[in-house]
Amino acid sequence: MAFFRASSLIIFIVILFNLPSPAEPNSGSTGSITGHVVDAATQEPLIGANMQILDTTLGTVSNVDGSFNIDRIPNGTYALQVTMIGYKPIIQTDLVVTAVKPLELKVALHQTVLQGGNITVRPNYFEAISDKPLSVNTQSYSEIRRLPGGLEDVVRAISIMPGVAQVQNGRNDLIVRGGAPSENLYVVDGIEVPNINHFGTQGATGGPLSFINLDYIASTTFSSGGFGVRYGDKLSSVTSIELREGRKDQWGGKATISATQFGLNLEGPLKDKGTLVLSARRSYLDFVFKAAGFAFVPEYWDFLIKSEYALGQHDRLNLVAFSAIDDVKLFNDTAEKRYDNSRILASDQYQAVSGLSWKHLFGSGFSTVTLSNNRYRYNIEQADTLRNPVFGNQSLERETNLTANIVYKPAKWTELTFGLQGRMVLFNSEIRLPNYATGFGDSLNIDAALDTTAYKAAGWLQASQTLNRLTISAGLRLDYFNLIEKGFSLSPRMTLQYQLGNLTQLSVSAGRYYQSPAYVWIVAHPENRRLEPIAVDQYILGVQQLLRDDLKVTVEGYYKDYRNYPASALRPYLVMANTGAGFGGSEEGFASFGIDPLVSAGSGFARGVELFVQKRTSHIPHYGILSISYNQSQFKGIDGVLRPSSYDQRWIVNFGGGYIFNSRWEISGKFRLATGRPYTPYNIDLTKSAALYNSERIAVNHSLDIRVDRRWSVNSWELITYLDVQNVYNRPYRDVPRFNAYTEEFEDRASIGILPSIGVSLEF
Repeated sequence: MAFFRASSLIIFIVILFNLPSPAEPNSGSTGSITGHVVDAATQEPLIGANMQILDTTLGTVSNVDGSFNIDRIPNGTYALQVTMIGYKPIIQTDLVVTAVKPLELKVALHQTVLQGGNITVRPNYFEAISDKPLSVNTQSYSEIRRLPGGLEDVVRAISIMPGVAQVQNGRNDLIVRGGAPSENLYVVDGIEVPNINHFGTQGATGGPLSFINLDYIASTTFSSGGFGVRYGDKLSSVTSIELREGRKDQWGGKATISATQFGLNLEGPLKDKGTLVLSARRSYLDFVFKAAGFAFVPEYWDFLIKSEYALGQHDRLNLVAFSAIDDVKLFNDTAEKRYDNSRILASDQYQAVSGLSWKHLFGSGFSTVTLSNNRYRYNIEQADTLRNPVFGNQSLERETNLTANIVYKPAKWTELTFGLQGRMVLFNSEIRLPNYATGFGDSLNIDAALDTTAYKAAGWLQASQTLNRLTISAGLRLDYFNLIEKGFSLSPRMTLQYQLGNLTQLSVSAGRYYQSPAYVWIVAHPENRRLEPIAVDQYILGVQQLLRDDLKVTVEGYYKDYRNYPASALRPYLVMANTGAGFGGSEEGFASFGIDPLVSAGSGFARGVELFVQKRTSHIPHYGILSISYNQSQFKGIDGVLRPSSYDQRWIVNFGGGYIFNSRWEISGKFRLATGRPYTPYNIDLTKSAALYNSERIAVNHSLDIRVDRRWSVNSWELITYLDVQNVYNRPYRDVPRFNAYTEEFEDRASIGILPSIGVSLEF
């Protein structure tokens, strides 16, 4: 069967490669690149910056408001070099130019630090981020879109970065440098978002698939540690997503059918001062699952609106709103389906995020004021084979957030950042778990409700000073949460970067990070409101070497010292650091909902070394990354036993890359290998023992994904197709073993074999 599938796929690819192209008669189609150039620190427009499309004679110069336009560019993929006296040159790659619409860019230039001597300022393919000075990687729209097996999901694209563990097949939970999936922060156009995933895990940050439409993502920046004091209330990572502006020339759109969904985008100008983008998508997996006779059928919608409006030369408004509607249908017409559904934690969810930002430029810096609202409603339940309720949770989490941040440069090599944040939380939840016995023999009986208004506040100050080759960044952050007993926490952080030359950079970071307990963790028991903020002291040492302008190597080592982690007073082996990934439910004892009486007695550590090699597209039309990580994480509960964490994957290897043949064809691949994570084995009587908690490991997992992209251009239309094949050599994914009482067999594999998918989008 595997041979037949592989043969069929090869034949399909051969046919696809040899399809006639309607674009050939119109191979002279051209497009344009427009945008504006700004100072990265002050956001002021830069006049007279030189733009040059590499390997062509096309270029221009930015005008009095920093804007530029390059016309009559033949359809294809290009790199744009931007230079200006006193600034580091930068090269933006993977710029796909078509006749459908102008390609809009925002280019931010950093001032030159190294001067004189034998130091040469070289073109920069790798952008620096001032508030995330190390352990950071940036991905463009094109890099995310073409990732094989990524389902064009921004979160899955992050999973190939160093130090990110893969916990469960079919999920995009981020396990960053040994931290729990609840420790990650998402920021979308400056708005802090609890979770950006369909069927997301309450109290954590993962899910099966992101609901942010990739078509409107300009770039993402992922920081796995060492981020500045502007970001708080999270311990492990920050993912910043920048959405692009809409079209300014005329109204257009895009219709798409992808691996999991279909949708329609519309975008265009609002007179001559703004733009508007609209997006609506719906999954079609429910049709496929239902037709195939599955017992569990998920369905979802998501929507996105973004508008930017210029109030004047120095002021701009940005409106963003996005939402997701997730629904689960269970079919119980057979005994086997009823049993399968009894193991499923079914979650109907409604998620909505909106925000309005005002950005003001004042010459030596800029200020941003953002008012946002997050509304997440959960209706979660699990039933037994007779459809009697086992677990129920109805929750509403609503946050209204006002944030003000100022970036100010009092001198050329000095940068100050300071800000304030206030957050009002409306939270109500009712959790029911009557007379439940876990596999470890623990007895749980919960019927609790909480309806409250809470408040969070934060303030921060950070200063960065460059002294020729050395840059020092130091900051202090103060957080407050009134719903727990010890509400205040103070976080000092510092980073040093030393430029050994124009090719080598050494970085050192030390900082303290705090995170409040998840809202849902404080529902079940009054004593859970006496929890303290979770704390981690984090240390990072890294060195970055440019082998060529388009090729860099980074080696980093880190150590994270955790304390005050919520731990169960009922299950002495359980620490909340070991929860939050996967779909949860009865097979994890509903632990991720914090239904136990909790105390801030958990502690642990995570440490590791990472190698990251990245090749950006240049005059050599291929790209690639290699990441090799060795990680170790261990935690202990109130029993004082230090055990491997549930996410302790020791070795993680990712290799991905591709080749751009021409403006029509591109092929890419991704290989991933990870050693097994810990689990608790069954006893002979199918119970589990605390003494054996996380004492075994699943087998090594590895897989290969291949993707082929093909474009057709016809006048002002662009047809984009792809074939994405996951698990090419048909190796089943090894998962934590579980006992199937219906078949009376153990199951340790979670894979449907080779998984091909086809995507088609029409842009107009």
